[in-house]
Amino acid sequence: MNKISMRKILSVIAEFVLDILFPKFCLNCGKESSYLCPDCFSLIEILDRQYCPFCKGPNVVLDGKTCGRCRKSKNLNGLFCASSYDNFIVKKMINQFKYGSLIKELSKPLSSLIIAHLANLEKQLNFADYILIPVPLHKKKLKQRGFNQAEEIAKELSFALKIPVFNNVLAKIKQTPTQVELKKEEREKNVQGAFSCRNSGLIKNRKILLVDDVFTTGTTMEECAVVLKNAGAKEVWGAVVARG
Repeated sequence: MNKISMRKILSVIAEFVLDILFPKFCLNCGKESSYLCPDCFSLIEILDRQYCPFCKGPNVVLDGKTCGRCRKSKNLNGLFCASSYDNFIVKKMINQFKYGSLIKELSKPLSSLIIAHLANLEKQLNFADYILIPVPLHKKKLKQRGFNQAEEIAKELSFALKIPVFNNVLAKIKQTPTQVELKKEEREKNVQGAFSCRNSGLIKNRKILLVDDVFTTGTTMEECAVVLKNAGAKEVWGAVVARG
């Protein structure tokens, strides 16, 4: 038996023991099974269409691409968005994931929403040429929270899509106030110059899936896309659990 197989067996055993000692309960209904039981999963509308990330005009379906009008001022090529942040179950899971006492294991049910969205799309997608990059946290916030929620989701997507995660490329170099209470113009100013690219050789001419939990105005992802493209990335698409 090789070392990889032994690691997998030990991992399964450890997870089994943890499930016995610390059983999981659905965050919505409280049923013992997982943090999102199948019944409550069915209450979440998984989007099967994609829209321009930035405008709310008459554009209907654009395969998630940034529309021609918005492309004149935007660098993000498009967006994959699994659901709406207005869904109370989605909102509860994301808030617990980011701010609650619950664990980073919530990355599994949250990433499953993105995977379901990709499976729902009519067009068969091939991500073999893509790499995953999580939107980073500033080192002080990372220390405070203990983990980067975007990175944990990216790890789950990496397993499902069989593409690598590069978490040593994009860095947040400026500590910024939370975007939640800010207006659009304030959000844009807040994140200007907040990110930098390291190891740019890893992304030259590469297609990138930029991973985060929520897409609201898109200012954070757009700023990341600017930095990545200036460093040589060919395309930058967003992949998020929900759109605010």
